[in-house]
Amino acid sequence: MLKYIPATDRHHAAPVSWLSSYFLFSFADYYDPKNIHFGPLRVFNDDSIAPNSGFPQHPHSEMEIVTLVLDGEVTHEDTMGNQTTIPKGEVQRMTAGTGLAHGEMNRTDKPLHIYQLWFLPNQKGLAPSYEQKDLDFLDSKNELVPLVSGQKVLEDVVYMNSNSTIYWANLREDKEIEFKTFPIRNTFIYVKEGSIYVNGTELGPNDQARMTDEHVVQIRARKDAQFILIDLPSSEANY
Repeated sequence: MLKYIPATDRHHAAPVSWLSSYFLFSFADYYDPKNIHFGPLRVFNDDSIAPNSGFPQHPHSEMEIVTLVLDGEVTHEDTMGNQTTIPKGEVQRMTAGTGLAHGEMNRTDKPLHIYQLWFLPNQKGLAPSYEQKDLDFLDSKNELVPLVSGQKVLEDVVYMNSNSTIYWANLREDKEIEFKTFPIRNTFIYVKEGSIYVNGTELGPNDQARMTDEHVVQIRARKDAQFILIDLPSSEANY
């Protein structure tokens, strides 16, 4: 079963002048009891941050936090002692665990575009930890590239404490990808740009597909496209 969610259904938030954010799930002042999470995927925010601004230090706990940098670069500092820069094409994961605080700033003169995703962890009480990796995912061609995973069969990815995997794809016009899944798994797709058919349903920029009880996900590009695909457990027992 595929649930299509158009871009216009995203919640737009601009609480300060330097931030434009689209929430795909309930977050901050946006609450919809029917849109809290999809499996362990609890937050998906599509954020644009103006030059020389950003999020000052703030706390988190009991969450796996993943940031994908699509344009610009993030300056990151946290209470674990990490002080890093995350440029375009790199991926960051923080295990908030028992608690940490961090700040995310755009200290450049150019706009910053990121996706930030939060996952419910597969266990509570973990020690906070951090990982960052250059996966150059924005230049991949006609394949699903794994970026972050808790499934240890995958190599050269950022690890997270969730039985889930984040993939990225750049799919040329008329090219196809087949993703094999199981009825006990969920599949989430969010399109950055271009147009794709997902099991016959067309998705354009910033559209979503949330799929359950599928065996195969067939994806064909109607136009050159970039999108994120997330493989998720459907049962809380398997998070």
